[in-house]
Amino acid sequence: MSFIADKQTLEDLNLLGKFKQHSIFSLFNKVNTSGAEKLLNEMFQNPLTEPGAINKRSAILKYFQSKQLSFPFANEQFSMVDNYLSGSGGRHYLTALIVLGKKKLLGTIVRDEEYKKTQSSLQQTIALLNQCKTFISQFSNDDDHPFYNEVLAVKNILDDPKLEWLAAEQNSQLSLTKMARYDNLLRHKMQAALTTVIDTFYLLDLYISVANLAQAKDFNFAQARPKEDNLFTATAVRHPGIEKAVANPVSFHQHSNMIFLTGANMAGKSTFMKAFGINVYLAHMGFPVAAKGMEFSVKDGIYTSINVPDNLNMGYSHFYAEVLRVKNVAEQVSSGKSLVIIFDELFKGTNVKDAYDATLAVTAAFSEYANCLFIISTHIIEAGEVLKERNNIQMLYLPTIMNGNIPQYTYKLQPGISSDRHGMMIIENEGILELLDTN
Repeated sequence: MSFIADKQTLEDLNLLGKFKQHSIFSLFNKVNTSGAEKLLNEMFQNPLTEPGAINKRSAILKYFQSKQLSFPFANEQFSMVDNYLSGSGGRHYLTALIVLGKKKLLGTIVRDEEYKKTQSSLQQTIALLNQCKTFISQFSNDDDHPFYNEVLAVKNILDDPKLEWLAAEQNSQLSLTKMARYDNLLRHKMQAALTTVIDTFYLLDLYISVANLAQAKDFNFAQARPKEDNLFTATAVRHPGIEKAVANPVSFHQHSNMIFLTGANMAGKSTFMKAFGINVYLAHMGFPVAAKGMEFSVKDGIYTSINVPDNLNMGYSHFYAEVLRVKNVAEQVSSGKSLVIIFDELFKGTNVKDAYDATLAVTAAFSEYANCLFIISTHIIEAGEVLKERNNIQMLYLPTIMNGNIPQYTYKLQPGISSDRHGMMIIENEGILELLDTN
């Protein structure tokens, strides 16, 4: 079963998109080759739900982080060789000789460039395979790492006696007969094996780049545990896309599955919830997280409700769009799935009395699903006063410290319910009423 994250969630957390500003994908997209970029996109599209697979990928990335390697190849090299190997070659040496002979003759008579292109592609393929052999040899004395089997497979292919001519032909001007023999070997007899080499080097590019990013950003690796353990713990969770972001501890378990979060506007509630959601998603990918000491039980998916848009074309007000979103999540939760749920400011599209009643009722109902983890933020602090009687709900808030009339924010979670009411003071500080004063 694949990890669930719907379009709304992906948008709320800004997870995907190569060209989307500040997306988490673009943060990790430091690869050199288009093949590695394609693999990275596939990993972002398909987080894992099996603890063993998650921990194996994390172990591979940790291994490459310890090696601190650079990927010494350019995208153009691999793109050209990939295209060459996937092209059609002669199924037999004689066929390849005839085809190349015709191309060479055409090049002499009518200045056709096909022969020269094939010659150049073959020479560049030889050069790249020699470089790959040199690069992979540095792992020859390292046989206990989690990527060993893949490395060994590549080494065995490149050490195949049928390729022992590679080094000798590195800078040679190849004759027609040699070209035909090598072209037939590389593009027919060994095409599948050499495709494995190329694909493994795309993975190497990805693993090395992600591992180096983890080192540069001081990211760490989470430990995945079975769903049945039903816990999440981290000593310091921060937003991976914000430099010098403030970190906070987060902990859930079977008997404490919800955080009820309060605090003033700009105190950091939305950023904290996004940070938590993003790191949960990255952890299920087996990728480095902006957290420390993180252990988590695998979940079936994540749903957020942070920036719910109205839909005027369908006649939906903002409030009704919120209600539909909560209904959709309730259907998923009640189906028995183990989920992470993040709601930022429930029912802010309606009046205070309805918002209070709805927030209280919905939060209490969700909290009964102990197999799910919830973070729910609100300005309706009165609901928190009622809900704090429930032992499974953690009451946390992000404080505001007043420096005279100027609010300052620590972005550090505190136990309890916020009593901050500084909205009017901020309005007055901005001089809005003075601007509107007609007297």
